Amino acid sequence: MPMGKLQRVGYIVKRYPCYSETFIVNEILAHEAAGLDIEIFSLRPTLDSHFQDIISQVQAPVHFLRGYKRLQGIKLWEAIEQVSEVIPEIWSRLVYSEGEDVHNIFQALQIAYKAHSTGITHLHAHFATSPTSVARLASHFAEIPYSFTTHAKDIFHQDVEYNDLERKLRDATTTIAISDYNRNYLCQTYSATAGKVRRIYNGLDLQKFPFRSPEKCPPQIISVGRLVEKKGFSTLIEACALLAKRGCRFTCQIAGKGVLEAELRSLIEQLHLTDVVKLIGPQPQNKIIELVQEAAVFVGPYIIGSDGNRDGLPTVLLEAMALGTPCISTNVTGIPEVIKDRETGLLVPQLDPIALAAEIETLLNNPYLRVRLAMKARKLIVEKFDIHRNTTDVRQVFYTASTKNIVSSVMEIDHSSLTTPQTVNP
Repeated sequence: MPMGKLQRVGYIVKRYPCYSETFIVNEILAHEAAGLDIEIFSLRPTLDSHFQDIISQVQAPVHFLRGYKRLQGIKLWEAIEQVSEVIPEIWSRLVYSEGEDVHNIFQALQIAYKAHSTGITHLHAHFATSPTSVARLASHFAEIPYSFTTHAKDIFHQDVEYNDLERKLRDATTTIAISDYNRNYLCQTYSATAGKVRRIYNGLDLQKFPFRSPEKCPPQIISVGRLVEKKGFSTLIEACALLAKRGCRFTCQIAGKGVLEAELRSLIEQLHLTDVVKLIGPQPQNKIIELVQEAAVFVGPYIIGSDGNRDGLPTVLLEAMALGTPCISTNVTGIPEVIKDRETGLLVPQLDPIALAAEIETLLNNPYLRVRLAMKARKLIVEKFDIHRNTTDVRQVFYTASTKNIVSSVMEIDHSSLTTPQTVNP
């Protein structure tokens, strides 16, 4: 169905820019390439000191919302009064926010004011946590629809409040899940809102990820991600120890940073792997692409964490598949949707260094298998993960919601004009 012209969409994120969330930047860039006007709202200042190069390509203005550790009542009152200048009904609409975090209310008021003054017709949040909490309130204050994309921790973590997420799902026009696994989980857990959940894969700009055959790559292993439990890097390091004991010739690099860095370094030392396993810290995307292309194997040893946290469908895994680097990953979450064992990659059980070591050795010793898996993986990525195709589906979500909102508003106006007596001045 052809889309009309969306006036402007507000993107709400927790922090912008965020080094580990390039998928959001890629999505925004694809929207802008298609002519969509976007404004970005960041709830918190960034904590990162390293940024991906593509940040500079984003044209959308970024609004860093005001926030206070100790929000005084006078600040909230001033925000309400400011919004009332453009949305006189705000006083009655505040009832909707009863029981909500006052900081979320304060930032939602800022977005509502900006939405009204700049012509934003739809709000979209990434992650079902505070960005969606704020989007939900701002949507009501400004009377414009909202949608949101769920990812991983925001729906799987043990601290997710059932009632809170349920009302976000209920009030949104659409909830986007980034894998069938995530969609099925939401539909089964929150069955009343199942009809609103739609799977749209995160996409890749395939021109930035050219395919290169892995036939003649040296025996290098690469893995990329934050150094946190759910990435499963300790399993990879243990698998490398098994490979070293067998006399297998290889090197392994792990790119990223995180709270487990000291623990992982200690494990590498304990297993006497300092010569072959290196933690190389966070790297810009062009360097990551280079490292992945040079490797014979990409390993994504993802696990379901002790707190329930897990990855939905890791973007870097998709990137490696697009680049032509054979992938080994685990059979958890949405990963089997892309890594089809012995077809587009190799799958192993989570937390199983023995199985992982065996499959790494298989790929290092079999260039024919590497090429066959890489070619089929690239084909799958091209068919299902082209960002321009997938973001067209996202814009359809925005357009459908905004169109319904306009029709609804017109119907309310017509109804009012028919049922309210007209006063005639004498």
